[in-house]
Amino acid sequence: MRDAELKGIGMTSRRTRDRLINRLAQQGIESADVLDVMRELPRHIFVDEALAQRAYEDTALPIGHNQTLSQPYIVARMTEALLADGPLNSVLEVGTGSGYQTAVLAQLVNKVYSVERIKPLQEKARVRLRRLAIRNAHLKLSDGTMGWPVMAPFDGIMATAAPGKVPVELLEQLSEDGGRLVIPVGDHHQELLLVVRHGQAFSQEVLEPVRFVPMLSGVVR
Repeated sequence: MRDAELKGIGMTSRRTRDRLINRLAQQGIESADVLDVMRELPRHIFVDEALAQRAYEDTALPIGHNQTLSQPYIVARMTEALLADGPLNSVLEVGTGSGYQTAVLAQLVNKVYSVERIKPLQEKARVRLRRLAIRNAHLKLSDGTMGWPVMAPFDGIMATAAPGKVPVELLEQLSEDGGRLVIPVGDHHQELLLVVRHGQAFSQEVLEPVRFVPMLSGVVR
């Protein structure tokens, strides 16, 4: 990818990115690491060219197949919550989507395992991550509700779509020693949850109300 494309111009320029990061800080995002990664990451390459000029608005954007690129505040909030207890080695992402959240995580943890059920989205995400020279993100076409059991346990799991209730399969794949799950849950009324595993017990905290696409089963090729 050309340097000019990564740096952006006009509404994708550094100045525009800086305004977004300042807005996120004003909204309560405190992690300097998360803000720095999002400042440097070219969000405009994760959407179609027609939407690139809106990439640094704090809003969700469509990516096709009835899926969305989450608004920057939610990306930052979920990432900050996942990493609140310190660095993580292995993280599972349920719902690769555009690959943007994958790219954010890959610069903050050692290994990211990301599952996506829609093959065309996964293929585009793979190309974007390769262009950014991100090599510690491993992608799999799979039903996200099942996680990635052969790579478990995970220090952290993040879901970018909302099930009606927390899938037992994801809870079982958390590390027993403080594994953290950040997940939106609910149908019409959704809440962002932080679930922490302590051996065979789980604690749960409601972070805030959210609105995500539903988590669906099956694979779309």
